[in-house]
Amino acid sequence: MIAEQSLRNRTLLTWYGEHRRGLPWRASTDPYPVLVSEVMLQQTQVSRVIPKFESFLEAFPTIGHLARASTNDLLSEWSGLGYNSRALRLRDAARLIDSAGWPTTSTDLMQLPGVGRYTAAAVASISFGEPIAAVDTNLKRILSRWEGDALDGSDLERVAALSVDDDAGTWNQALMDLGSALCTPREPRCGRCPVSTWCSDPSIYEPPARQSTFEGSRRQLRGAMVRASVNGGDPRKAGYALDRTEDEIESVLEDLEDEG
Repeated sequence: MIAEQSLRNRTLLTWYGEHRRGLPWRASTDPYPVLVSEVMLQQTQVSRVIPKFESFLEAFPTIGHLARASTNDLLSEWSGLGYNSRALRLRDAARLIDSAGWPTTSTDLMQLPGVGRYTAAAVASISFGEPIAAVDTNLKRILSRWEGDALDGSDLERVAALSVDDDAGTWNQALMDLGSALCTPREPRCGRCPVSTWCSDPSIYEPPARQSTFEGSRRQLRGAMVRASVNGGDPRKAGYALDRTEDEIESVLEDLEDEG
């Protein structure tokens, strides 16, 4: 079985070497751009992240620049990505790293604000060479199809730990690209998949819960009010422009003030 996994991984990594996406955060293994990209990619599509990532790194080229960023400048650069609390937690993490240095293991990275198990594993594997799988919905779907079983919880973690390549950083990114290009949630392109030989059941897929509609949502109101504020406008007027009630506007204002 180990020999089969080794062959599957070699085949996967060969495919990745030929078909990898030219994403800007893959230009180096420096942990700073890797961390920024992983936080931005939480609940945000790659196509939206690319231009924001490049602009963000121009504004804050080092961890020190981000640590010293003002809230207004930070949220101005983050505008358009949503979930602004991610930006504030990322700055909090930058301040800790700037003063104490980079944690180099997934366990220690998880102690940083806003860094969960997946993000910690991604940064640890890509930037510090830790042989750990970065388990997200993409990897869950692919491994479940390879195993022929809808994996979850400890079973998913066990299979991921057994499956990951020694070059875990490259393997994790290869799985991301495989899931994006071929092993898609619906109608996977098995005829083009480099590792279809080792796939037990491509029909296995557990869809995640659908996100609520953006139009009319609290997320839409929050985003509009934050943009108005960082641009020097009146956040209340932004709420009124969306035809929101006074109670909705006041509730969001209170949340934003509590979050800083």
